[in-house]
Amino acid sequence: MAEAGPGGVPAPLAIAIGDPAGIGPEIVAKAWDARGEHGLPPFFAIGDARSIESVWRGPIERISDPTDAVARFDHALPLLQVDDPGEIVPGVPNPAGARCSLDSLEMAVGLARNSAVAGIVTAPVAKGHLYSIGFTHPGQTEFIAERCGVGRGNVAMMLAGPTLRTVPITIHIPLKDVPEALSIDLIVARARTVERGLIRDFGIERPRLAIAGLNPHAGEAGTIGREEIDLIAPAIEKLRAEGIDIIGPMPADTMFHARARAHYDAALCLYHDQALVPIKTLHFDEGVNVTLGLPIVRTSPDHGTAFDIAGKDIAHPGAMIAAIALAGSCAANRLRAA
Repeated sequence: MAEAGPGGVPAPLAIAIGDPAGIGPEIVAKAWDARGEHGLPPFFAIGDARSIESVWRGPIERISDPTDAVARFDHALPLLQVDDPGEIVPGVPNPAGARCSLDSLEMAVGLARNSAVAGIVTAPVAKGHLYSIGFTHPGQTEFIAERCGVGRGNVAMMLAGPTLRTVPITIHIPLKDVPEALSIDLIVARARTVERGLIRDFGIERPRLAIAGLNPHAGEAGTIGREEIDLIAPAIEKLRAEGIDIIGPMPADTMFHARARAHYDAALCLYHDQALVPIKTLHFDEGVNVTLGLPIVRTSPDHGTAFDIAGKDIAHPGAMIAAIALAGSCAANRLRAA
């Protein structure tokens, strides 16, 4: 773990700027502009300086070592330059930009694995363009897990906002395949990862979990489906036997209002949209993707590359600011617990 910086927060954080033709460069720069207002910990960008200069007129200082970032942070955005990707045009992705985004990600993970940084924040990438240069992972999360030597089944994607945290148990699969993909073991494994992550990264001593039902009204005692009886209830029983505080299965249509959210620290959801719709409805500009179960801290803004608005100076940096703040908070919690 990196040594503590100002306020006891480990420093610095590394930010992989994502696809340089997307809004990553702009929101990273805007986050630096807002560093004082939001009390952000020191961070530096990893990527191509020209992609930031093309969308922002602020000061940039190139660094050669992460330790230089803290001293430069107050008066310029520190940047660790990757190999020259050639011309990058905002809103026009190409293979060279995809290579730049992959190099940035690889460098950030390597620095975190070597404890040279306290954690990483990853800006959005275009997976289709990454695939064109030989990227074989479903996404950045799986890539990072592999580089950290962690199996895919031992990590969990958490979407975190100011008043809600959700975790999809299944993610990018067709809805019709969800029932077949679910199992007691999968539910139990995800819940264990979430509980450990809430303790380690969020400093919650006794996490309270809630799990949604798959079917309308949580199956209504089997009359609208049996997954709640055959899969979810046995998983809950097993988790409670291990001492994990978990309630459910809860009807998904009544578990996200304010009074219900007061009774749990994270909601486990059975499929992608069941987890993402509530978090994006409540916290569209503040949603953060946190990867639990890694030996490093990793967060990401919960949105895409937005090529259609890249270079127009209208990208909202709220989710990037939240991702940086949360990465700093998670790193500080890990440091205190060490």
